[in-house]
Amino acid sequence: MVKSLRYISISHKTASVSLREQFYIADDEKYGIVKHLCKQFSDISGMLLLVTCNRTEVYIESGITTASMLQDALMSLKGKKYNAQSEILFTKNDSTRASVKHLLKVSSGLESKVLGDAEIIHQIKNAYLFSMAYHLQGSLLERAMQTIFRSHKRISNETKFRDGTTSVAYKSLKVINDTYGKSAAKTKKILFIGAGDIVVQLFKYNSKFDFNNIYISNRTEERARTLAKMHHCKVYPWKKVLENDFQDFDVIISAASNCPKLIKNFPVTGSKRVLIDLALPSNIDKYLGQNEHVLYYDLDTISVDLEDNREKRLAAIDKVKEINEIELAAYIQWLENASLRASMAKHKKTIFKKVKAYLETELQTEDPQTAKVLTNQIMKKMISQSKTIGPSSQEIDALICQQASILIKVAI
Repeated sequence: MVKSLRYISISHKTASVSLREQFYIADDEKYGIVKHLCKQFSDISGMLLLVTCNRTEVYIESGITTASMLQDALMSLKGKKYNAQSEILFTKNDSTRASVKHLLKVSSGLESKVLGDAEIIHQIKNAYLFSMAYHLQGSLLERAMQTIFRSHKRISNETKFRDGTTSVAYKSLKVINDTYGKSAAKTKKILFIGAGDIVVQLFKYNSKFDFNNIYISNRTEERARTLAKMHHCKVYPWKKVLENDFQDFDVIISAASNCPKLIKNFPVTGSKRVLIDLALPSNIDKYLGQNEHVLYYDLDTISVDLEDNREKRLAAIDKVKEINEIELAAYIQWLENASLRASMAKHKKTIFKKVKAYLETELQTEDPQTAKVLTNQIMKKMISQSKTIGPSSQEIDALICQQASILIKVAI
């Protein structure tokens, strides 16, 4: 069965935060969804789930199952019915070439909400590790990932497309500075909710801001305590978060996974407060931002004007695209050769028999090793000539004669 690499995608380019979160796949859902899809579509031999704040994408390696079938199945799993809006929300393709090209654009940051986003490649690596853990890398997907990583390395080494900070975590901390002023912001009481990658990044970038009154809360308190110890901050009880007991916090940055509408109430005083929601599904009820004393940001609004190095990155786009095209061409060449090798393999037995007959008749030898060497040389010759259609009997005879004479000359 000839297989193709296919994909479906819903992203910030096609849907708002509220629509994207309807198709968000939480970590604890991933295995169940993969298991269900593989059971429903038995021809799937490879799968990649790429789930970030700005996109949910599913790549599959299959022979019969189409991207449309995959989209319908995912919508069903998420309790959604097909309608006209579905076609607008999702992009998809059944071509291996188009799928690899799309993944190259995504991995390089060309499709990111923040141009040149450096975090996406780490998210892709983690997604691929998940695929490998369940033996779902597939040959087409595996080669595609090698292409992605090679392109990423070249972009980092050969362009300035990765220069500058593009993290929403960095921008979130910068919002605090911009809101209160550099001096006053240092002592504001700040709560980080969650303990995943984004919160880890918040602590990482705090070295640039030096906020010194930070608390952290997480469902798994041990994880919160570990981060608190590493970064010299305090732990805030998860129970109080569930009760929406936020005392006198000036700033809340929430990035807890799979906790929709975690924060519905927030004490409002006459002083300015900041709520930043970096989660998908959203943690904070957006209506809290209607209070004049509350500054509310979600994933879409926090990304505005984040590209401090935009001019430098824009200048590098053409080079990034060129690198992607070169790597895509190399992938397609591998794909065509792989297909050709599979096609040629069907003729190998016939060629071997003809070679043996030729050696016995013309050279009076029955050496099986010589027959094997000559057969392999003929196979390589046909592949190098990119013959996509099986060779005729006359073509095989001509190649045997040609390669045999070369073999004799070398032996002499």
